[in-house]
Amino acid sequence: MNIIIRQEKAEDFNAIYHVVQKAFEEAEYSDHDEQNLVNRLRSSSNYIPELSLVAEYEGKVAGHILFTQLIVGDQTLIALGPVAVLPEMHGKGIGTKLIMEGHSIAVQLGYKGSVVLGHDKYYPKFGYKKASQYGIEAPFEVSDEHFMAVELVNGGLAGAHGIAQYAKEFFEK
Repeated sequence: MNIIIRQEKAEDFNAIYHVVQKAFEEAEYSDHDEQNLVNRLRSSSNYIPELSLVAEYEGKVAGHILFTQLIVGDQTLIALGPVAVLPEMHGKGIGTKLIMEGHSIAVQLGYKGSVVLGHDKYYPKFGYKKASQYGIEAPFEVSDEHFMAVELVNGGLAGAHGIAQYAKEFFEK
């Protein structure tokens, strides 16, 4: 299966909206607004164009990932999410490819750590652990198991202590 991971382009926006909407349509832990969140985050000062990626399969967008800047203590990290893959494309490694490429680009851009609010059975395979182990707290009510962080470089979260300050667009509707 030939999957191409690349930076999103403006002409992908409608396809991305559809992919994200479809990906979260049946999600149990979702406000079903992720597709609109992606659009809001694009106009945020926390948006990092190089870290808004699509997975292209047979010329069509099959997946999307977005990382945005966030502050913890005196460190600028990235927040992973949302990650979206068309339901019919699940199990083909698309999400894995998107996350791995995103992490790789983030390191090249100088980011040392990432946080995610997500499935506690999925993200640990990418090195994510409870964020509380690093002294990072969520700015909202969430179980410790679902709020995670990963060091993208050795010691990358050493100075990151406190409440994660997400882009304000995460809290808007």
